Amino acid sequence: MRLRGAGIKTGKTGDTVIGDQPDGVFQIASIGKQVIAGAVLMLVRDGKLDLHEPVARFLPDPLPQWGKVTMHHLLTHTAGVPHWTFENRALNPISWMPHRERLYQLERTPLSAAPGERWHYSSPGYLLVGGIFERAAGVTYAEFARERIVARLGLTQTFVGQRPAAAVPGHRDGEPATEIDAVDMTGTGDHWATARDLARLITALHGGELLPEADLSLLRAPHVQAKDHHYGYGVHRGRFADEPAFWHHGDVPGYQSMAVWLPERQAAIVVLSNDETTDTNEVALSLAGTRD
Repeated sequence: MRLRGAGIKTGKTGDTVIGDQPDGVFQIASIGKQVIAGAVLMLVRDGKLDLHEPVARFLPDPLPQWGKVTMHHLLTHTAGVPHWTFENRALNPISWMPHRERLYQLERTPLSAAPGERWHYSSPGYLLVGGIFERAAGVTYAEFARERIVARLGLTQTFVGQRPAAAVPGHRDGEPATEIDAVDMTGTGDHWATARDLARLITALHGGELLPEADLSLLRAPHVQAKDHHYGYGVHRGRFADEPAFWHHGDVPGYQSMAVWLPERQAAIVVLSNDETTDTNEVALSLAGTRD
């Protein structure tokens, strides 16, 4: 298999790099969920958010359904917010609309289950996380992330809330793909990075450089059962390559991505591709099998 992009495993004894574009800037898609989850925990520590307070206080003219939904529910995909669908314009990522309008429509979309009733993966739920975050913080998530995460770690090829001119174009099976406008997909698609930068970010997040131990434990706690594993805040928790791991995949038109943290090895695996037909899970498993 030819990887269109880059895969990196980085650990204590050095890096393993494959692929043809290790320094290309890629859309990382839903891998960014754990990043905004970490930012939420920073805001909680700043005293501006409460994980278990109803989010209704941050919504203009909220429907009664939001009176029982908390940030904890949204972060764990247990709020009852539907995933993407082509039957509802607000839930259709291909259908462009202004960011504020999409949030307004999402806030008026009926929940598909009672809060806390079941796990149902929902990227629109993370758009609501982003909107609530910005109202609580008083700044955009992009501004917060650039100052408190990107600049702090010295990430020179990581971009939040802006598609860099150098971003590699997306493809499907080798042909140009129609990309979505992800700049306003706050918390669930508004990140671009090189594999090197993303490996550094994953290492810093899960290695305890960005969050205090108590907050990192909360981020990675097995909050809810998700199929054959658990889900924390923006990250899956279970086994990968037959060892304990934390991971998240990313999938948007034109791109596939995967990021894995292996705590026993203190190693990060990142796979970024600008072809949506790439099996990034297969590539990550191959890298995991490469022992230093």
